[in-house]
Amino acid sequence: MKDLDINFPIDKFEKLIIDIGWNSLDDWFSFWNNQKKILSIEEFWSNKVNDDWIWGLALPLLSQAYKFHNNFSERKIIGISALPGTGKTTLGKWLEAISLKLNFKIAVISIDDFYLPSEEMKLAIQNNPWNVSRGFPGSHSVKLMYEKLLNWKINGELSVPVFDKSLRNGLGDRSHWRFDNPDMLILEGWFLGIEPFVSYADDQISNFGKLSQLESSYRLKIQNNLNEYLDVWSLVDKIWHLKPLKFEYMNVWKSNQEKEMFLQKGKALQDEKLNNFLRMLNVSIPHKSFDLINSYASLLINQERNLVEVRLNLKMD
Repeated sequence: MKDLDINFPIDKFEKLIIDIGWNSLDDWFSFWNNQKKILSIEEFWSNKVNDDWIWGLALPLLSQAYKFHNNFSERKIIGISALPGTGKTTLGKWLEAISLKLNFKIAVISIDDFYLPSEEMKLAIQNNPWNVSRGFPGSHSVKLMYEKLLNWKINGELSVPVFDKSLRNGLGDRSHWRFDNPDMLILEGWFLGIEPFVSYADDQISNFGKLSQLESSYRLKIQNNLNEYLDVWSLVDKIWHLKPLKFEYMNVWKSNQEKEMFLQKGKALQDEKLNNFLRMLNVSIPHKSFDLINSYASLLINQERNLVEVRLNLKMD
């Protein structure tokens, strides 16, 4: 891998690759290098993707899915926990397309697809201090998510709603249902794996200032809501945590994501609505909670979204 443009430590990365199931980093690199033409690794994205994202994230994640498919009879779910705007949606599309060339099928779904229908959503998010229409724990059909994921694990049949964020002038709503029979499932979300965190009185809110009294009390409600998600997290076999070195990097990434959606669909979060949504993302869950995610692998990224560390975490089984 010496000819690749990567800057993360190789020794920590190799431990991850060996744990996934290869004898050495050289064996792993040779395997995927031989597949390069078949997989069209660089052709999938319209712009050239950095080497670190291909070899540090996309292919290691695909490697685990590949080993799961070949070595286990039971169906597995891999989780991707990453803040909005990180790039996980694009990664998901790539994984779905590339898996077919390896003769198995990955389906990537989002926690966001299980947002409550519009009328139920109005009741669930009323009086929230950020005046946002969705996004935080408590705005999802959690029981439906659990039932659909468990049903797939049992019989391989996937039927899930699809949420379109551009509907209702950017407020979003369910647009249709997706029916599929994938071999592997990847579930992604910005707070995937987050558990209730009681002691957060001294939590810092970076550039967003101190919490208002309403925000403080509403965060307690969100902590209670998180209890409902624990059954869903229990269905996820391995979580990959894509984490910025500083939480506030997400603000620029999310803003750019909304600009792109406006150019593509003509509807997106803008101005005050975007600012309110960003504040919700920044303060609704204590930042310390993201350090406590029971993840299989951690992938640290800088402000330019370059990988600076890829490592195996040993605590998740």
